[in-house]
Amino acid sequence: MPSSSYPRIPYGEADFKRIRLNRWLYVDKTRFVHDLEEERYVFLIRPRRFGKSCWVSLLDNYYSRTRADDFEVVFGGTDLGRQPTESRHRYVILRFNFSAFDDTLETLRQRFEEYCQLIIRSTLERNADLFPEAARQHIRSSDSVNSQLNELFVYAGDHGIPLYVLIDEYDNFANTVLAYHGEEAYQAFTHGGGFYRNFFATLKDGTGYSEGGLERMFITGVSPITMDDVTSGFNIGKNISLHPKFNDMLGFTDEEVRELLELYRDHGVFNQDVEAALDVMREWYNGYRFAKSAQDDLYNTDMVLYFLDESIPNRGMPDELIDTNVRIDYGKLRHLLTVNRQLNGNFDLLRHIIGEQSIQSNIQLSFPLDRLDQRENFLSLLHYFGLLSIRAVERGMPRLGIPNQTVKRLMYGYLRDAYDDVGVFSVDVYTFFRLAQEMAYDGAWQPVLDFLRDALAEQTGIRDYMDGEKVVHGFVAAHLSLSQYFLLHSEYELNKGYADLYLEPFVAQYSDMQFGYVLELKYLKRSESLDESVVADRIQ
Repeated sequence: MPSSSYPRIPYGEADFKRIRLNRWLYVDKTRFVHDLEEERYVFLIRPRRFGKSCWVSLLDNYYSRTRADDFEVVFGGTDLGRQPTESRHRYVILRFNFSAFDDTLETLRQRFEEYCQLIIRSTLERNADLFPEAARQHIRSSDSVNSQLNELFVYAGDHGIPLYVLIDEYDNFANTVLAYHGEEAYQAFTHGGGFYRNFFATLKDGTGYSEGGLERMFITGVSPITMDDVTSGFNIGKNISLHPKFNDMLGFTDEEVRELLELYRDHGVFNQDVEAALDVMREWYNGYRFAKSAQDDLYNTDMVLYFLDESIPNRGMPDELIDTNVRIDYGKLRHLLTVNRQLNGNFDLLRHIIGEQSIQSNIQLSFPLDRLDQRENFLSLLHYFGLLSIRAVERGMPRLGIPNQTVKRLMYGYLRDAYDDVGVFSVDVYTFFRLAQEMAYDGAWQPVLDFLRDALAEQTGIRDYMDGEKVVHGFVAAHLSLSQYFLLHSEYELNKGYADLYLEPFVAQYSDMQFGYVLELKYLKRSESLDESVVADRIQ
């Protein structure tokens, strides 16, 4: 009989205190605080929806001097509750979250100023016992956030008050401005006298006190580019993004996911076979590794919680395995793949990766925007975004691959969006879905291939890109990936070689479908004969 006392799934919840007070599900990662304290100023990059905001909330609850009374109820039963550090509840916390800014360029600086000054004001009020009224008024009398921060740091340094700055999604509005307003607008506030660059310069100045002042800082985001641009490299602290010691700090290991499934099974609310469910979750949500010498591949936190949140009330596997919240909007990637509505070298590299399934490259720890056209930097950015991950290390160099089916489908989607964006290629998706269903259930494969053939023939813009078999392979694969009935594998290893495309029937989701397919694509140039005997000879 199902238990009514099972821990609720905190899907979409980033407030650590709320999760703990409500006894919702929590996978204990607090042990990493001990290692984190070895560095004073820390920068961490992880993909979207990987638990960064919850981690920032954890640090706030642990280090804030105003939250000391909550320690037992919030951290009781955790590794950190059993073995706290000497620094617990020692700091005045300045916590910024830059996720709420939109791309309205004209008012961006004003809203940034208003928000940051609000954070400073509320921090002073919460710690009024350390900042008398006269000090609070003096700090707030300055007319800019940088001036207020300077006054705050001076006062804290003079009076031995330790400050801890937390910044969540530090690069969110910078990436948005870059995507929708272009490089010139982005450069305006990240270089020279730009207000965001000045903000980080002020933070750096606050670290110069021997006692008190800005003693610690933790910054998260999804890309190292903005940090490199606003600081000329993160030269005031430690970038731990590629450090093996912190590989597992965010995300779930295979063992942790197994324990979650068994927990809910034992409560009688998860009725799927644990091993079968794990197989599906490995295929769709696993495969992230952030350090060359790390031992564990990780599951995306959000994807796992989404799976559980959908599975438990539905008493079965989710109808849709991809959580739309993990998707990076194509609009934010457009500037990486196109220039003046023409596909660029990065697009060709992306197409190559999807076709070959992996590529060897070092991962750069930091790089500025104006060097994104360099191959290793672009591949490194895809790694930080979670679109590529370390699959192996060969001769000391990582081999990067697409981590899972979810990301693979997203990347095929980016190919389709890019082709459509430059006016090269688009299809009638509704008709294709219907044909793909008949292909899966009725074995009617010919109409699907005819549909793609006719669509290719109708696109006049495609001729500029039709330079060989790999291009055709990319077109076909990108659109076959639209079908939810198949797990699409490119260059799939079989007994006697590799298949160009293997459409594995997704029987875990569609148990009544009967057909899967192996496709071998052969490219005939327009100058070559279409005589059936010639075609047959090429296929051999």
